[in-house]
Amino acid sequence: MGNIVVIGAGGQLGQCIKKIVDLRTIENVVFPEENMANILDVPALERLFEQTKPTYVINCAAYTAVDKAEDEADIAKAVNETGARNLAQLCKKHQAMLLHISTDFVFEGAEVKLLKEDDEVDPISVYGATKLDGELAIIDELDQYVIIRTSWLYSEFANNFVKTMLKLGADRDELNIIADQVGTPTYAIDLANAIFDIIQHPEKKYGTYHFSNEGVTSWYDFAKAIFDLSGTKVKVNPIPTSAYPTKAKRPHFSVMDKTKIKADYDVQVPYWLDSLKVCIEALKSNH
Repeated sequence: MGNIVVIGAGGQLGQCIKKIVDLRTIENVVFPEENMANILDVPALERLFEQTKPTYVINCAAYTAVDKAEDEADIAKAVNETGARNLAQLCKKHQAMLLHISTDFVFEGAEVKLLKEDDEVDPISVYGATKLDGELAIIDELDQYVIIRTSWLYSEFANNFVKTMLKLGADRDELNIIADQVGTPTYAIDLANAIFDIIQHPEKKYGTYHFSNEGVTSWYDFAKAIFDLSGTKVKVNPIPTSAYPTKAKRPHFSVMDKTKIKADYDVQVPYWLDSLKVCIEALKSNH
């Protein structure tokens, strides 16, 4: 299979990839320290590529603070676009395949329909725009790439909606959660599995793919499920987006069609509620 280098190894998805590497006993996976794999430091990246000679590069590094990005557009653009371009150029030079993680935020999300890979993109936030620019930079620089758009990522690692809800639910009697933004939660462990399904597949097809868990839910129903499964007693009130203004606009409907990744790479896509149960159990056993 050749060497696999994971960029952004310390983040949520990076930690999930580590877990899957152990579970699937995958060899030759390198998790470089951040100072060796800063995607804005081209000389450091060049040294990393020379040392590790990767066949595959998985890019989990991104600027993901959606609201903060509205004030830090330059930093978000540097990481999400320039960083992606740097990696694509080095992958081309060293003949490595790049697997890059993108987002449902590249879509406007105003229409209620399953989003396909070739549907029109129209981001409504700085974060979404910079992630789209990153996709376009990769497509511009490289032939051997797989871009995976995902949504609502959570796991037992790092900060995410599930862990935030459990923390708030333990501290409060009542919570107001947005009920008119609809999408699909994605267990980052499932995404990590899908990445290795692609790497281990004998026939490579390049391009853009969608991966989230199956099903459709709102943030309100997601929160309700988290509390029900964890046995947390808290009153949850559904509220409209207008009652909770944020700096960045978010898609109202961003459920993605997974037909292509299933057809091309035989990827199994679990139902979101089943995966949430697995995550809640993992969090319980960690405690």
